[in-house]
Amino acid sequence: MGPLKDITILEFAGIGPGPFCGMLLADLGAEVIKINRPESKGTSGELITDRSKKLITFNLKNKDSLKQLYKLIQQVDGIFEGYRPGVMEKLQLGPDKLLQINPGLVYGRMTGWGQYGTKSKIAGHDINYISLTGVLNSIGEKDEKPSIPLNLVGDYGGGAMMLAVGLLSALLHSKKTGEGQVVDAAMTDGSALLMSLFFAFDHSDFWSASRGSNLLDGGAHFYSTYECSDGKYIAVGCIEEKFYKIFLEKLKIKDEEFNYQFNKDLWPQLKKKLEKIFISNTRDHWEDLFEGTDACVTPVLDFKESVQHSQNKSRSTFIEVDGVIQPNVSPRFSKTVSNIQHNSLTNGEHNESIAKKFNLNPKFFD
Repeated sequence: MGPLKDITILEFAGIGPGPFCGMLLADLGAEVIKINRPESKGTSGELITDRSKKLITFNLKNKDSLKQLYKLIQQVDGIFEGYRPGVMEKLQLGPDKLLQINPGLVYGRMTGWGQYGTKSKIAGHDINYISLTGVLNSIGEKDEKPSIPLNLVGDYGGGAMMLAVGLLSALLHSKKTGEGQVVDAAMTDGSALLMSLFFAFDHSDFWSASRGSNLLDGGAHFYSTYECSDGKYIAVGCIEEKFYKIFLEKLKIKDEEFNYQFNKDLWPQLKKKLEKIFISNTRDHWEDLFEGTDACVTPVLDFKESVQHSQNKSRSTFIEVDGVIQPNVSPRFSKTVSNIQHNSLTNGEHNESIAKKFNLNPKFFD
């Protein structure tokens, strides 16, 4: 059941990074109980990110319901929420009150701007959070506008994953000391932290503020993507000299200019030369050419192609649950093996079972 099988976490229903954080914890074996509003219709709506969780309903504005919820909170290890600062306090569910009820409680708070700061009270989304931390400005083609990296950096990398790390760290502390605490996870803080390497590059004058001009942003001819004759793309990432040498050998490149791998002045023209080479044949041709070598060349795949690729199939990187193809649990453990129990949930599906387990009155759940 995973390494977190004895941990119980309450997730207050939200969108984006909150459900994803809950999914990570449930994947690792925690009993994640998602609290939804009684008036929510049908399933909980998130499908994959609700996998392996349990779903109950509470009317958070009803005093009798709150009493039952407090009783539940006394018995769990942690909770987390993703509302604006002050919302949980208005619902009488702020950390000051709940830590009195359960002194060992770990209380996670997921926001874009954090619990304090000049923007903490206003709305925002992933694109706003990464725009203020140097992330967005750093991604994109040379002389083009910044490219949007989906919502992977702010919501999921800088938000959900940092919250999960914070919750687990605080849980370790709580188990050792009996002391609970608040985990303030801000997407701005998390996305800034993810840029640590690039701030170091900038400090050492190894990084240019001009997009598409650097080692890892597509500026280098040996770390970029190239269009093939079928309109598909190939990814090249041969940074190390020994890998770069294999790359040149496989392409039978004899041009002397390619010997000066790290001469930035040559990068633009070397990219143009590689563009002409790769556009001359299909993506599958180039994949076959480099297969089994250390040239660090791979095809750029869409979702369906990714699921069928031999590497991903050999590790079961993707799995089908309830008819839905989705990423499998990560990371893997040698002894405490995790497994996905289900996808979507029906609102209030676990009201009765949770009430029985924690000795609660189910009539106040709605």
